[in-house]
Amino acid sequence: MRRIEKIFKAIADRNRLRILKMLETRPLCVCEITDVLGIAQSSVSRHLGILREAGLVDDKKEGQWMIYSLARSSDDATRSIIAGIRRWLSDDPQVKGDRQKTRQVNREQLCPKTR
Repeated sequence: MRRIEKIFKAIADRNRLRILKMLETRPLCVCEITDVLGIAQSSVSRHLGILREAGLVDDKKEGQWMIYSLARSSDDATRSIIAGIRRWLSDDPQVKGDRQKTRQVNREQLCPKTR
């Protein structure tokens, strides 16, 4: 029961739902998510930590970036919630706007590699 509770607490936040909907489009780094949401990088990192702890997102290191994607869980509850999230909110104007911005945002331009 604690696992389900953690998942529902994680998706009870508007910005975390927006992040999950953005990750449907493609894997993203923190700077890309920050740019689309228009909130502080520290807030985005905190939201991603909560989503990761709930098992809703995966992360992997690619060069200087930590890339986040929707979790590929073997847990039935997590898979069901992610499937539901994929169906929900598709017609929401903010989600549509986020999706459009997500397609255009580019980590190479937002946070260029340091030499």
